[in-house]
Amino acid sequence: MYHHTIKKLQKNIKRHVPATALVGAGLLIGILTGPFVFSQPVSNANILDDIQNLLQGNATVSPAPIFNGTSQEEAIIRAVESASPSVVSIVISKDVPIIERCQSDAFSDLPEEFRQFFGQRFDFSVPCETGTERREVGGGSGFIVSPQGLIATNKHVVSDAQAEYTVFTADGKKYEAQILARHPSLDVAILKVEAAHLPAVRLGDSSGLRLGQTAIALGNSLGEFNNTVSVGIVSGLARSVTASTRQGEVEMIENVIQTDAAINPGNSGGPLLNSAGEVIGINTAMVSGAENIGFAIPINAVKRSIETVSASGKILVGYLGVRYALTEEGARIEGDESGRAVEAGSPADRAGIKEGDILIAVDGQKIDAQHTPAYVISQKNPGDSVELEILRGNETIKLQAVLGERS
Repeated sequence: MYHHTIKKLQKNIKRHVPATALVGAGLLIGILTGPFVFSQPVSNANILDDIQNLLQGNATVSPAPIFNGTSQEEAIIRAVESASPSVVSIVISKDVPIIERCQSDAFSDLPEEFRQFFGQRFDFSVPCETGTERREVGGGSGFIVSPQGLIATNKHVVSDAQAEYTVFTADGKKYEAQILARHPSLDVAILKVEAAHLPAVRLGDSSGLRLGQTAIALGNSLGEFNNTVSVGIVSGLARSVTASTRQGEVEMIENVIQTDAAINPGNSGGPLLNSAGEVIGINTAMVSGAENIGFAIPINAVKRSIETVSASGKILVGYLGVRYALTEEGARIEGDESGRAVEAGSPADRAGIKEGDILIAVDGQKIDAQHTPAYVISQKNPGDSVELEILRGNETIKLQAVLGERS
């Protein structure tokens, strides 16, 4: 089962972030050995129109719930009924070795004269590989974001490049899935299945979330119980956490939603809904050994990924190239044991950013715990020119940087 588990909660103040962090809302630690972007073009030309209509509210999607204000319970039921047809199960299959017990002679590697000296065989049983077979090795959830077959899920659900992924829709249909793109810094991936007229979710607006509002998690709970619903509230906003998978991968995730709606192995990648049935986040992680502490990636951080992969076949993310620590003033540019504060030759280096500078704002957006440099830059395109407001000593200056592309 593939799932993120929180090992350590990160404080929002005085936190070091590596050089590549200014490109997205999360940072992979120790596993970014190469690009996680697959730049295959989307074959269906209608997908871009579908996505634009979806984001503008004009697409053919699952029907919106009708409210009469009778009860919160009724609102939740209708929200679930509205979104459930768009939730999918993702099954992970892989060729695994067949291990059997084989007989072996302890002296088989000795020269013949030595074997004759001992005069007898010394057979014993050892494990040996006799072949491979295709098996289901895990699973997760996702949700349909385009009637033409685009599906959003967590990157860690589909992180194995050697595996095959099969999608099962709510009506029982089965599709082989193609991974179009994995986000280089956010725990998000976009899949494609060959189908049409699928029921797409309605995407909400995570920027207006409030503490205490209803949160509904849907998905394939624990990989065994399809169409499971858990209900809670939005418990926190703009959290930063360090998560790990059962495979030992470690990832830093910034600006996530905290909820007490149950998030567990299996419903990773499924939608987190509001009471109107709109997707406000992607179920992503839980705290190991704690009750009712889960996290979801805000849907607004995902919308741009959906748009760019629809248009270009890959997820484009801006890149600045600094390490920083959040302070009350902004983001102080400073290095740590893993590297220098400003990456040599990076857009930040070319713009003139120096160690000790405090980044106050990017394009007028004030830097704070909810709008970290990583998050703000992740919403920009490679090639964009951004204005950086810097506090250097007692002087406030403005620099221009042309963003690179995060690989």
